[in-house]
Amino acid sequence: MLQVQIIREKKDEVLAGLAKRNFSNAETIIDKILTADENRRATQVELDKTLAESNKLSKEIGNLYKTGQAQKANILKEKTGQLKEISKVLSEKLTTFADDLQSLLYQIPNVPHISVKAGTSETDNENIFSEGVIPNLGKGALPHWELAKKYDIIDFELGNKISGAGFPVYKGKGARLQRALINYFLDKNIEAGYQEVQVPHLVNTESATATGQLPDKDGQMYHAGVDDLYLIPTAEVPITNMFRGNLMQETEFPICVTGYTPCFRREAGSYGAHVRGLNRLHQFDKVEIVRIEHPNNSYQALDGMVEHIKNILRELKLPYRILRLCGGDTGFTAALTFDFELFSTAQDRWLEISSASNFETFQANRLKLRFKNKEGKSELAHTLNGSSLALPRVLAGILENYQTENGIQVPEVLIPYTGFDIID
Repeated sequence: MLQVQIIREKKDEVLAGLAKRNFSNAETIIDKILTADENRRATQVELDKTLAESNKLSKEIGNLYKTGQAQKANILKEKTGQLKEISKVLSEKLTTFADDLQSLLYQIPNVPHISVKAGTSETDNENIFSEGVIPNLGKGALPHWELAKKYDIIDFELGNKISGAGFPVYKGKGARLQRALINYFLDKNIEAGYQEVQVPHLVNTESATATGQLPDKDGQMYHAGVDDLYLIPTAEVPITNMFRGNLMQETEFPICVTGYTPCFRREAGSYGAHVRGLNRLHQFDKVEIVRIEHPNNSYQALDGMVEHIKNILRELKLPYRILRLCGGDTGFTAALTFDFELFSTAQDRWLEISSASNFETFQANRLKLRFKNKEGKSELAHTLNGSSLALPRVLAGILENYQTENGIQVPEVLIPYTGFDIID
């Protein structure tokens, strides 16, 4: 959530940033925010003045009673009663203005970083890095959903029977390869200084709102209505909310956390060949990395996250590229996002496998996540997160890019985790 003070002081910069996103009605909403904030602040001043006058009169009344001037005291008591009624009305108005302001602020996405270019869709994203050799598999190469059926390692039809489309069942060596990837990703993250945690897979409304899933992604998350809990779309939500409401010290930075969770996404409206097999699921596994950083260091930390993900893909020997997302493709809460895409040789297309993002103070403002700076003043922290990595498309890439006439080779770095070197 943007800070009102920033909107007041840098309105033109905010509007220019939102223009990169092609955010409609930005100026109208910003003007409504400034009006609501002005009303809120004016009402707060009036309420404070009224309360101060009431307190002053209360002291005078006490002194009058002590000196035997009950008649004068009773006259002032009538006035304090009137002030109390005025205070009540002002308090109600203040609550209304504050609620209106909050509701308007929730509609505004984050302002993109200065390096983010304007754009309308993924076609405007910048390819800033690529690495790895795309293998030549020949004409007989199969997409992963056919390989899964051939070697009986992932059963999409069985998942459909149990739950519905988008809920695959991993079997035999497919399940072991999936588990191997999870353990490998976690070990790499721990080795890089991230603390492993296990977190709940359902969160309350406060948690989903604090990290920006609500109200922006309402309808895209599975909701357990009886208990008013949401199945998590990513481990970012519960991990980041571990620090909700905290007041930190500068010496605590950086905070680096990793965790594995299943993720649940309704993906409403997703149809077609581009979402076939593991390309898009309602339930999938992901290992996440989250950082809480001092504002001065957050972009250096983001670069470090990008390098960390690079190293994992290098060890897996998978061809990949990195995109800097344009304004129109950057997520609601992010200031800057780098997407990693893996080349699927059998599908002849790039598949997103990771995002690394800096949210600056946008989430921290919702989280009320602050730290005391060297001057002893309270300041918002910066939050970052990245997929390290999302499993379905990594697994799809391994199956497709490592296929041979004799079976699917296991990447060398995973063999100690799987206990086998080929799926045949």
